[in-house]
Amino acid sequence: NMAEKQEEPSNAQNGEPDNAEEGEEKKKKLKREDLPPFEIVTGERLPAMFFKFQFRNVEYSSGRNKTFLCYVIETQGKESVTSQGYLEDEHAAAHAEMAFFNTILPKCESSLRYNITWYVSSSPCVTCADRITEMLKKNKNLHLTIMVGRLFMWEEPEMQTALKKMKSAGCKLRIMKPQDFEYVWQNFVEQEEGEEAKAFVPWEDIQENFQYYEEKLAEIL
Repeated sequence: NMAEKQEEPSNAQNGEPDNAEEGEEKKKKLKREDLPPFEIVTGERLPAMFFKFQFRNVEYSSGRNKTFLCYVIETQGKESVTSQGYLEDEHAAAHAEMAFFNTILPKCESSLRYNITWYVSSSPCVTCADRITEMLKKNKNLHLTIMVGRLFMWEEPEMQTALKKMKSAGCKLRIMKPQDFEYVWQNFVEQEEGEEAKAFVPWEDIQENFQYYEEKLAEIL
């Protein structure tokens, strides 16, 4: 192995840039293009620190500009099948809500009934909300409940309109209660290896924030 290692730096002779960083950059570029437009992480659990930061139902969500979407899909046909996972909008090519329809559920079999629950750090943007409305109108066998930690830009009239449209298309929009955060913690957050599963520790203002957003949502809808 030593011999191989010593030969490595001789890239310059092969007409390749001697600058290792440039090489690395090239590799990174290549890698990035091989990836799908965003990373889809399914069937895994999200790191606890992401959960604690992103799902926190604060009023001012500075820095929380990613969407984490945990999903449970119950597909009812001859047999019922339940699957779950989470995804995040890792590369800005698509928001997690879009990614769900593009990749996790690209087609709905009309003979099946889909009961889907999302646990999302914040409610969808206008574009995603409109897309969800379209999906629900097109697929009457698709039933979607969205549990959100925070409401996104809820003061904006167009956002309010988009949320109302989602509701009229049959989407159930709910604000996550402390118990819902606990459910996500237990089912979608990775626990430290070899430790007893840590109990969910509610943050200080979890209940007040839930009530605050619930009132706002009730006013909008």
